[in-house]
Amino acid sequence: MMEIQSQPTTLTKEDVIKLIAEFQQNQCNEAQERLVDYYKNLVYSIAYRYSKGGPMHEDIIQVGMLGLLGAIRRYDYSIGNAFEPFAIPTIVGEIKKYLRDKTWGIHVPRRIKDLGGKIKLAIEELTDHLQRSPKIIEIANHLGLSEEEVLEIMDAKNNYRVSSLDDVVENSSDGSSVARIESVGEVEQGYEETERRLVLKDIFNVLNDTEKSVIHYIFGENLNQKDTGERLGISQMHVSRIKRQAISKLKQAAFLDT
Repeated sequence: MMEIQSQPTTLTKEDVIKLIAEFQQNQCNEAQERLVDYYKNLVYSIAYRYSKGGPMHEDIIQVGMLGLLGAIRRYDYSIGNAFEPFAIPTIVGEIKKYLRDKTWGIHVPRRIKDLGGKIKLAIEELTDHLQRSPKIIEIANHLGLSEEEVLEIMDAKNNYRVSSLDDVVENSSDGSSVARIESVGEVEQGYEETERRLVLKDIFNVLNDTEKSVIHYIFGENLNQKDTGERLGISQMHVSRIKRQAISKLKQAAFLDT
């Protein structure tokens, strides 16, 4: 078991990985406490983005802390990637789930709620079967509904959700419409990975195209820096610099509106 030293002002990526490994391998509470203490300001700032200091602020902070603890438990330190690009969408996802559930049962008409749940389940089943996001017509056929009904339900749900977790987007590869419904929390690993990528898009706007590509290849496809450089036609050293710069921007993006 590693010896837990007094906490420095900052933790390096390697420090964070060691602490997470110590917690996951040995259930070291001190390692977990250091991580929570180090990242608590990140949770506070993300929580404020959604509460604006309102009556639910303290509750949202607690939910964000649960998201942080979940990220610490589930983070795969063996890959060696930075923790923050995994932690931020996990925290955001837990907060969105809480806000969605808090308002969903109060305001949403029964028909919208029932069909919305069926659409969500259909998307999960079709995604597993097709190994891609299903098109609107495929969802409609699966449920015996018209395309208009599916779109109506999804649009109605958007109006009731705190944030648009369910939407229809255009597939840039073939121009078709695809459905995207996010499920946050304790979900299957593959679906959780989809959720993680989708939530990351909320803060990806701060990155330029090259930075987005580097983050996608390293964290989305788990390529190493050498292979990423070959994909982009740049050196491994250049990839390393871009990755550090992109991660810094993503961290700063989490502190917007504070």
